[in-house]
Amino acid sequence: MSKLSLAYIFQQQQLLVDENLQLPQVEALASDIQLGTGDQVIARDLLPDEPIPPGLQLVPIRQLLQYWNVRQFEQASRAVQLLEWRRNHRFCSHCGTPTEAHAVEYAMVCLACHYRQYPRVQPCVITVITRGKDEILLAKNARNKTSQMYGLIAGFVEVGETLEEAVRRETEEEVGIKVKNIQYLASQPWPFPSNLMIAFKAEYASGEIKLQEEEISDAQFFKLDALPEIPFKGSIAHSMIMHITQGTPVADDTQAWL
Repeated sequence: MSKLSLAYIFQQQQLLVDENLQLPQVEALASDIQLGTGDQVIARDLLPDEPIPPGLQLVPIRQLLQYWNVRQFEQASRAVQLLEWRRNHRFCSHCGTPTEAHAVEYAMVCLACHYRQYPRVQPCVITVITRGKDEILLAKNARNKTSQMYGLIAGFVEVGETLEEAVRRETEEEVGIKVKNIQYLASQPWPFPSNLMIAFKAEYASGEIKLQEEEISDAQFFKLDALPEIPFKGSIAHSMIMHITQGTPVADDTQAWL
């Protein structure tokens, strides 16, 4: 009998799990991506016309963040990002020839010019900004039309930019203020689609709030004991806010982000 593998089976950003939100075990296929975790764990795409096996369901990976521990989420993040990378690199970006997966490395190899395309991670900074001892800056995303949730200032790191420079630029661009005393806190893989969220804290230095309206619909300094709706538990933004308001650690390898 073939040994079964724990399977991260995705249809885009939805993962196949049972009623207890646990992963299925399946026989591995040659087309699966081996996750190389030390266990027999694979990643696989569920094609749009494939039936969902009895007893299983597709659940958005964002929803699972609230119930899974750090290790489970990190593996799921790795799996969905590798599947996305493989789908997007079926052809060589140099010459257009079809590619094949490397036998050992995570690389899509061109059959003609032998160029190798490796997975790419997009670094993003996310910053919790305080003013004095009892205020925190929270902002509402302009694209969020369905809730009153306020989050933190975040954005992609640009070419040739340090992480600290990205923190200063994103803050000034989105809300018009300057910050000081930038300090690293933690990081979290964020597979939407393939980001690494790098968390910082900073202090208000100067300026008045001026919104970048295409990105931010509102931003305010809130008292720590009078916060609006904030990001869900499991996200690094929630952990950062709790770190400031409750003194809890941002990342703890023994548990989920709290």
